[in-house]
Amino acid sequence: MKKYFSIRGGAGDITGSDKMRPQDNLYLAVNAEWQKTAKIPADRTEMGTNAQIDMRLEKIMMKDFADFASGEKELPQVDNFSKAIALYKLARNFDTRDKQGTLPIKSDLNQINNLKDFDQFNHLASQLTLSNFTLPFAFDVDADMKDTSKNVLYIYGPGTLLPDTTSYQDADAEKLLSILERQTINLLTMAGMSIEDAQSQVKAGLAFDQKLSKIVKSTEEWSSYVNMYNPMSMEDFLAKFRSFDMKQYLEKILPQIPEKVVVTEPRFLEHAEELINSNNFAEIKGWMLIKFINSVTNLLSQEVREAAFPYNQAITGSSELPSQEKHAYRLADRIFAEVDGIYYGRTYFGESAKQDVIEMIEKMLKVYEQRIADNDWLSEETKKQAIVKLQALVLKIGYPEKQEEVFNQLIVDKNKSLYENIRNINIEKYKVNLAKLVKPVDRSVWLMPGNMNNACYDPQRNDLTFPAGILQKPFYDSKQSRAANYGGIGATIGHEISHAFDDNGAQFDEKGNMKNWWTEEDFAEFNKRTKAAIDIYDGLEYGPSKLNGKQVVSENISDISGLTCAIQACKMDDGNLKELFENYARSWMQIQRPEAIKTEIAVDVHAPQPTRVNIPVQCQKEFYETYDVKPEDGMWLDENQRVIIW
Repeated sequence: MKKYFSIRGGAGDITGSDKMRPQDNLYLAVNAEWQKTAKIPADRTEMGTNAQIDMRLEKIMMKDFADFASGEKELPQVDNFSKAIALYKLARNFDTRDKQGTLPIKSDLNQINNLKDFDQFNHLASQLTLSNFTLPFAFDVDADMKDTSKNVLYIYGPGTLLPDTTSYQDADAEKLLSILERQTINLLTMAGMSIEDAQSQVKAGLAFDQKLSKIVKSTEEWSSYVNMYNPMSMEDFLAKFRSFDMKQYLEKILPQIPEKVVVTEPRFLEHAEELINSNNFAEIKGWMLIKFINSVTNLLSQEVREAAFPYNQAITGSSELPSQEKHAYRLADRIFAEVDGIYYGRTYFGESAKQDVIEMIEKMLKVYEQRIADNDWLSEETKKQAIVKLQALVLKIGYPEKQEEVFNQLIVDKNKSLYENIRNINIEKYKVNLAKLVKPVDRSVWLMPGNMNNACYDPQRNDLTFPAGILQKPFYDSKQSRAANYGGIGATIGHEISHAFDDNGAQFDEKGNMKNWWTEEDFAEFNKRTKAAIDIYDGLEYGPSKLNGKQVVSENISDISGLTCAIQACKMDDGNLKELFENYARSWMQIQRPEAIKTEIAVDVHAPQPTRVNIPVQCQKEFYETYDVKPEDGMWLDENQRVIIW
């Protein structure tokens, strides 16, 4: 296998034999034997611990969906679950989908293609938005970052066609754009457009995309959460648009015009007039056609699905499409995620496991509080505020007790095509989102469904979410040792708590409001330590790419601090630290396709999984003590280079 990444001391090399010592490379000492025989399924981009859990979850849910659809199992008493099964049945019915071909989308495709000029686009823009089309800007309603009791309007620039703005500087950019161009022309002609018209529209759309790539934010820029918050009076905002009638547009899509709008991309707004005008109309139209046709292919026939695969294959390395059965389940699960998660949680998540995990979280919170109290670089004033925030954290474990109201409003009509159903559902969801502008914030909302293998911290609600899906081996198992559980779910719990105090979370208070609760001296020291977390990862070679330390810094702070917290909790329980470290390494076991690595490093704010083992471990003094690591060993890192924040 290629050398995927390297760091000082050789601790990041994930090549080597299964005889590797933990002192030289903990990740390989635990995972090399598995890597020698591991294979990536043809329809996946990677394989490893998280992929295995995802596949287990999917297998369970797919079997249940199939049994519910066939009538072998009686539908459970979960509100709106019958809608998920109805949508699944529509998605699985490829006989009908293949007969329909591209017919379901032709009316909508013509809505874009029949646009004559910019005046008509201006007049119809609100109708296009409320009909589920992508425009070269987007609005969303969410909690105001400085007053999370109220909702506010946010504006975003459009996404680029390649994974990230940095992708356009990559050596493969021209190749990827060429694949996308050929694919899109083919799809448009399959939908009835002439080859000449398709070529012309795609050429224009790609030209507009090139302009966007120089203006919209990169993933590195998006990784700074607080930089999204740029409130502007509605009067000043509207003045940025001269050619496009933004006032009329907002009057038609919103319940009322607010006094302000939060600009997430100031650079895009400064260039909005030069992008959205009559001179660029042909390019905007072509760009909208590219976005539309490539976004709907998974709702049409098998032939169309296959025709839309080349670009996905180029950026992921997968050699085949997911099966029709997987596709049908994933589509229904994506639309009814919260509903499905409640079903999974009620069916497969035990109350004893929930209570055990809550006990671990409460212990970790106490450890964190003690670590803050004992901190030697914070003032007492800042410590006090940090503990107030810590004690205000809200726990969301397993699955929500109630669904969001929007699911009651969704309709699945078996007499309509799959495309029409998804289109109408997306329209309804967007209307519900915009309607929140005049409603109070619902702090009970979960950001993740119960059947997801993941966890998160929400800075605007100051809450921790641990779905039932992640609470399984190797992260958590009531039958494995407490130490192993600390190395798995314990480190994950610590990671999520640490997000409340990473470079983004540290700028929000206990109510989730963006507020500076630090002394000037303390925040300067925090930034100095954050810079060390950037530097230790920045420029690391991983496969065909190099890591961007700024882009992944929030997650890396949380990895390092979360592991520190898990170690301390384990020591309080007299746990075996070797078991902790080994399960920590096992929990990030992974191999990836080179194409997927490039895409991930371009768009992900997490470091690649193998790098999440050795570097955080190198920063823990207990690792050196447990394995008697010496300066001549590969895992040695001088004390002045070890990152310690929380």
